Amino acid sequence: MPRLKVTQLRSKVGGRPEHRETLRSLGLKRIGDVVVKEDRPEIRGMVVAVRHLVKVEEVE
Repeated sequence: MPRLKVTQLRSKVGGRPEHRETLRSLGLKRIGDVVVKEDRPEIRGMVVAVRHLVKVEEVE
């Protein structure tokens, strides 16, 4: 199954509480953090919600 590499690029400070919680659910705590998640609809939905704060790449 493909995997997604999610990197936090921007700060969550001053953001909406929903966006802060979404970043936390993805496992991102600070700028520069990187997590690799399974490519599932739930993860894609979370990434779309915070697309202005993160960068996403597909990895093998």
